[in-house]
Amino acid sequence: MGIRTLGIIGAGQMGSGIAQVAACARIDVVICDVAETQIERAKKGIAKGFAKLVEKEKLSHDDEAEAISRISYAQKLTALADCDLIVEAATEDEAVKRKIFAELDTIAKPEAILSTNTSSISITRLAAVTKRPERFIGLHFMNPVPLMKLVELIRGLETSDETFEVTRITAERMGKSVVVSRDFPGFIVNRILIPMLNEAIYALHEGVASAEDIDRAMVMGTNQPMGPLALADFIGLDTVLAIGDVLYHGLGDSKYRPCPLLRQYVDAGRLGRKSGRGFFQY
Repeated sequence: MGIRTLGIIGAGQMGSGIAQVAACARIDVVICDVAETQIERAKKGIAKGFAKLVEKEKLSHDDEAEAISRISYAQKLTALADCDLIVEAATEDEAVKRKIFAELDTIAKPEAILSTNTSSISITRLAAVTKRPERFIGLHFMNPVPLMKLVELIRGLETSDETFEVTRITAERMGKSVVVSRDFPGFIVNRILIPMLNEAIYALHEGVASAEDIDRAMVMGTNQPMGPLALADFIGLDTVLAIGDVLYHGLGDSKYRPCPLLRQYVDAGRLGRKSGRGFFQY
């Protein structure tokens, strides 16, 4: 089964990025988002992304026009009825995702593969709300999608070999390198990354050093391209907290407990770059 049309649920940063790389791989894309303002924002962001590729001579003007023409937009899930593969890239909230998949399962054609871009939530639990758990898989892109080469593939308990192979081939067609994770909370990347970010927040919370010095120490001392607090701001502190809670409750180990300062910042609306303020001002 070859993937000709990709459906994407959620026109945020992740959904837009997935659409861009899919269109560049000559896959037709339908982006669905209930918010018209988000769709308009996505159109501008995707156009800007393609323009940067043209400016860097990684894409011709003709290829840019063709890629843009491959992307369509909709506000209702019914627009995804004929898609071969559908990626859910909504907010990192299990209740929201379960509701989406329960409805999507009644809309998507029987042979369609359903996937989720979740960064931490159980694939098996999400698959269980559908009548096609064998055609359900975790397809976790890294942010920002056009720049990051990695994709995590996560099989649920019932995911078939065919579903896995078709999804793997499609990810590689988009220019991604694939790693495979078992269905554990946080998978590979966030199982390791989020505790590191959380520990940096604890260091700030306990007065070990200033936010600036914590980030400078990690950049200059461990050769990371971005400090952990700046990275948490980039990801979104609400997302970091959501993943932290999944790890904490899913693994039952106190070492994963989200720092109280992180929870306080989220309660205050300091979500990082997207709100203009997190551990740093933007």
